[in-house]
Amino acid sequence: MESLLEILKITIPGLIVFATAYFLLKNYLETQLQEKALEAKTANKGQALQNRLQAYERLTLLCERLSIPNLLWRLNNLGANAETMNATLLLAIQQEFEHNVTQQLYVSDKLWQIIAFARNEMVSLVSRSYDKLEKDSSIDQFKKALMEELKLQKSDPLETAKKAIKIEAGLLF
Repeated sequence: MESLLEILKITIPGLIVFATAYFLLKNYLETQLQEKALEAKTANKGQALQNRLQAYERLTLLCERLSIPNLLWRLNNLGANAETMNATLLLAIQQEFEHNVTQQLYVSDKLWQIIAFARNEMVSLVSRSYDKLEKDSSIDQFKKALMEELKLQKSDPLETAKKAIKIEAGLLF
C-alpha cells in the first residue's frame, strides 16, 4: 500500500504538470495558427484587390480597342474590299474579347454582362453596316457605312461599359 502511495505521489503531480503543459502548448499553437491564417488572408486580400484593379484596367482597354474608329485605324487594309474588312473586323472583335475573357473572374456578373453586351453590339453594328452594302463594295464604302451606322446609335455601349467599370472600380475605395 505504501508503494502505491509513493507511486501516486509521483504520478499525480506529473499528470498535472503534463496536462497543464499540454493545454498551454495547445492554446499557444492555436493562437499562432490563427495569426498565420489572418496574415495569409490579409495578403490574399491585397493580391485580390490588385487583380481586380488590373481586370478593370484590361476591360477598359478592351472597350477602347473595340471602338469602331480604333478598329479601323488598327486594321487599315487599303487594298482590301468590304467583304475582307468585314471579316477582319469581326475576327478582331472576337479575338479581343477572347483575350480578356478571364477577367470575368475578378468583376461582378452584372459588369461582365455589360461588357459582353457591348461586344455583341459592336458585332451587330459591323454586320448591319456590311449587310447594307452591295457585294462588290469598296473598303471606303464600308467604312462610310460603319460611321453612319455608328452615328445612328442612340447610345454607345462601349461608353456605357466604361462608365460601369469606373463605377464598380470606385466601389473598392
